[in-house]
Amino acid sequence: MTIHEFGTEHQQVIVLVHPSVVMWDYFENVIPILEKKYHLIIPALPGYDPDQTDDFTSVEEIAAELEAWLIAHGYCDISCLYGCSMGGSIVIRMLADHQIRIRNAVIDGGITPYQLPYLLTRCIAVRDFLMIYMGKLGGIKLLTKAFAADDYSEDDLRYIAKVLHFMSAKTVWRTFESCNNYSMPSTFDASDTNMEYWLAEKELKERKWDISYIRKHFPHCRIRKFRDLGHGGLAVVKPELFSKAMDSIITKKKRA
Repeated sequence: MTIHEFGTEHQQVIVLVHPSVVMWDYFENVIPILEKKYHLIIPALPGYDPDQTDDFTSVEEIAAELEAWLIAHGYCDISCLYGCSMGGSIVIRMLADHQIRIRNAVIDGGITPYQLPYLLTRCIAVRDFLMIYMGKLGGIKLLTKAFAADDYSEDDLRYIAKVLHFMSAKTVWRTFESCNNYSMPSTFDASDTNMEYWLAEKELKERKWDISYIRKHFPHCRIRKFRDLGHGGLAVVKPELFSKAMDSIITKKKRA
């Protein structure tokens, strides 16, 4: 796993974990703002790094690998752990692992484990795999049709096509199969972490089950909705707002 760091002169550490079908440069718009006051740690996840030939493994393995890297490098006290979509799954698992101190956590449209029968979860994974892999084979023209309902520009779709080009079929499959079905400990306590679950106004229906899971297993977590955005759009479309939201959770005192 390649780790990118910015603002290393600062004491407060923010770890940013990117979503699927993008690379670590998903955060390129917020890096110039946040690096002025925070030490940013941004992993390029396996299967999503064009400089590596590895494949995505699983939410559990990547969470453990990132935890091990942070501990080995002396980063055992994190000011904020952020993850979007697939990255949110990794954040959830790291909170359950409790290997490092995470003062604040943001799960942005994060995917929670499906609470469904095994066969049904496999069918959903196959559907998601086929949708993305057909986009990989079909290129920009098919992606334009597949994402027609979302607020993606032609440049955005070209970027997605570029990422899909080097993603392996194994990475595509493992991403969706694992994010939908990753394991969690039977008991865990993340009450010492100040948490927010962010979601875009346009994805409220799609995140209904995820919000239900968060409220059940992380009852102290605040739900925060952002208007005029689609899934994962905050860091890309409104970097200034993203940065202000990060500032607010880090500086806000934890509620009793």
